[in-house]
Amino acid sequence: MTPDPDPLASAPPIAQVALKGLCPRCGKPTLFARWAEFADRCTNCGLDFSKFNVGDGPAAFLTLILGAIVVALAITLELTLHPPLWVHMLVWIPFTAAGVILSLRAAKGALMSAEYRNAAREGRSQP
Repeated sequence: MTPDPDPLASAPPIAQVALKGLCPRCGKPTLFARWAEFADRCTNCGLDFSKFNVGDGPAAFLTLILGAIVVALAITLELTLHPPLWVHMLVWIPFTAAGVILSLRAAKGALMSAEYRNAAREGRSQP
């Protein structure tokens, strides 16, 4: 079997990897072992997922993006209906928690795919 000259040509798009949990190399749904926990490796092509490090990037992106959405919606609600504080807490705390939990898997998959596509590795200094 000859190696693929351009492995990224057959790689699935980042959005598909993120939304479907596909392997960024072969496109099989093997990226996650549990809801938001990466598998050790792809059972189809053998890509070692443990060598990638998305770290806290997904949580940071979600905090910024979802935080901006929640603040904008909360301000809109306050300016239109003027509800008491307990209503804001009753609405926005579960909304924010559900938003983070439901989108964490997609965010982790997207960053893993971007790291694979860009051949990103930890920085190394030259001696």
